[in-house]
Amino acid sequence: MNSIETITAFFGWCTVINYGILIFITIFIVLMRGWMSGIHSKMFVLSEEDLSRAYFQYLAQYKIAIFIFNFVPYVALKILG
Repeated sequence: MNSIETITAFFGWCTVINYGILIFITIFIVLMRGWMSGIHSKMFVLSEEDLSRAYFQYLAQYKIAIFIFNFVPYVALKILG
């Protein structure tokens, strides 16, 4: 059985890794926006405005998911430990 310290460390590293991925994706979207918009607009037949909304919504939902499924359990386990 895993100890509470091991599980706490797991959620801590999950949070760090997922925020790293979020930062990488955000930088990639900002720097490669024209190229990505061209590909995605052809694939999904969306306008530039719709793609901007979709990119923002994706980043926001990913950040909320990290917060709920990684950070909150980490904090709860830190309080318990």
